[in-house]
Amino acid sequence: QVQLVESGGGSVQAGGSLRLSCAASGDAFSRKCMGWFRQDQGKEREGVAGIYIRYGFPYYADSVKGRFTISQDSAKNTVYLEMNSLKPEDTAMYYCAASQEACYAAWPSRWRFGYWGQGTQVTVSS
Repeated sequence: QVQLVESGGGSVQAGGSLRLSCAASGDAFSRKCMGWFRQDQGKEREGVAGIYIRYGFPYYADSVKGRFTISQDSAKNTVYLEMNSLKPEDTAMYYCAASQEACYAAWPSRWRFGYWGQGTQVTVSS
């Protein structure tokens, strides 16, 4: 089993920054790929960024490339999402997720991520 706990959400004005954290515990074998997804009301849950834990290789949705950075602290079993130049359209509930598959297989399909955190809200005002 894997437990994921997100933190760091909040409200910010457009152009601002936030850093999300995802603290992971449990079976490391089940956390080969870690991802951040988001879901706004009435919309599908979409992949934002992923990271291949073993190699630290990142994956990004086109909509956040150049603005968001995913990283990890292996000693703390924590994955971060640094979000800069935030836009109102970034407003959503952000979820951390873990997959037993490598990112090249799992990312960005949410159906291939079997473990999810409770989510943290990000609100960007114009």
